Amino acid sequence: MRFTLAWATLRRHPARTALAILGIAVAAALLLDMVMLATGMRESFRSLLLTRGYQLRVSPKGTLPFDSEATIDGAGAIVRALRANPDIVAVSPSLGATITLERSRIPSAFTLGLERAVQGDYALEAGTDLVAPDSGGGRLTLAHVVVSPMFLQRAGHRLGDTITIAAGLDAQLRTAARTARVVLAGVGRFYYVPAETPVLAIDLPTLRGLLGPAYRDRMSLAMAESRRGDSVSVEAVRAWIATTQPRVSAISTETAIRQVEERLSYFRQLAFVLGAISLGIGFLLVATLVTLSVNERRGEIAVLRAIGTRRLGVLHQVFLEGMLLTGAGIVGGLVLGLLAAEWLNGILRDFPGLPAAFDFFVWSPAAGWRALALLLVAGSLAGLLPAWRASSTPIARALREDAIG
Repeated sequence: MRFTLAWATLRRHPARTALAILGIAVAAALLLDMVMLATGMRESFRSLLLTRGYQLRVSPKGTLPFDSEATIDGAGAIVRALRANPDIVAVSPSLGATITLERSRIPSAFTLGLERAVQGDYALEAGTDLVAPDSGGGRLTLAHVVVSPMFLQRAGHRLGDTITIAAGLDAQLRTAARTARVVLAGVGRFYYVPAETPVLAIDLPTLRGLLGPAYRDRMSLAMAESRRGDSVSVEAVRAWIATTQPRVSAISTETAIRQVEERLSYFRQLAFVLGAISLGIGFLLVATLVTLSVNERRGEIAVLRAIGTRRLGVLHQVFLEGMLLTGAGIVGGLVLGLLAAEWLNGILRDFPGLPAAFDFFVWSPAAGWRALALLLVAGSLAGLLPAWRASSTPIARALREDAIG
């Protein structure tokens, strides 16, 4: 009965109710998007780091992975020591460098030297995977490489093309110290490289040979996977690496997340402020509409009190009005928020320097539903103060003021 009365009250002024619902929907969408932004970056980065199961990154001392051009010397001994540890399942060394492209639309490309069997930097989407130049049934073949879609687009090549790559370029003589012919065999989705960057992946020994003797035992990064994935075991392995390999920095997923959060703290602060504002806006919208509705019905409320309706019954009905109004706005806000998040995520993902697989807005069921539930409670409670004041007014006075007004 009270639910029906509450719904009938909202239908008295359809235009006003519709505008209020639209305003609440916008506030709910903003609140939802800010919650997705605040929690999404952390979860997206965690998912990005654990894409291939590697929980540990071994980088040059004092740097984040690929945060500089520094490399690790004595890479072979370090990798062998890591692989000998029974608590480590797999180790993936990689070397990053910029190589020159001959007779191509782009002069150079970022290149990753990887070991095919353990690489965790890309997922093959088309074609075939890496092949070392001394593979293929015992006969010498060209190295088969994997490139990003942006590489093919900007370089003007297609799968199956053979190109020449070079390193050790002499700026005065304009000649390269070392060159190699490679086949563009596959297209991959690179997780950690910005989408706008042309990337070429080649087997690690070939890249080392192309870069020259100085790089024959170097790597930029090694990723390691702990046998047991819990945080305690990962931290134990990280501590072992830090103790036995003092020339490198061992960074766990949790440590990397904390360091990245420090760099992206502005987004979290912005999300918190805008989320609090949207929650306040939703509360004020419902409070304003319910206050107007209650003031218009002071006489009706007095009549209900006069015929025996308890004050608690009046509060219950007004509470239902606020809940219905807020609930309708939240349903619209959920749809609007998800659409807006998808649109905004597409814009922010194009920001230069971000990994292609990084997302700013990620739907987290626990955080999302908790925020919307908080808005529902706030909106439902918003009308209780004006309802309490109206129901507390003496019946005779309320009837007289209604008759005079």
